[in-house]
Amino acid sequence: MALLEFYGKECPHCVKMMPIIDKMIAEGIVIEKFEVWHDEKNAAKMEEYDRGLCGGVPFFYNTDSDQFICGESDEETLRAWAAGKEV
Repeated sequence: MALLEFYGKECPHCVKMMPIIDKMIAEGIVIEKFEVWHDEKNAAKMEEYDRGLCGGVPFFYNTDSDQFICGESDEETLRAWAAGKEV
């Protein structure tokens, strides 16, 4: 299973999510982070998973459950997403 976060370096919503994501990573939850505003390769990877679902950042995708989150979210929802629950 892979948990993916696509974000923009200067995106205010992404910056707001960083402490929550970093906390989850520190707890041992593996989340792969991809900066897409300054990295064309990462932007192309986001398009593979986004498929018109969100079209912006932050975008969170769980490859095991196909659950995704578009935009800013709270910690409870992110944890449910990471666990593969429907969000």
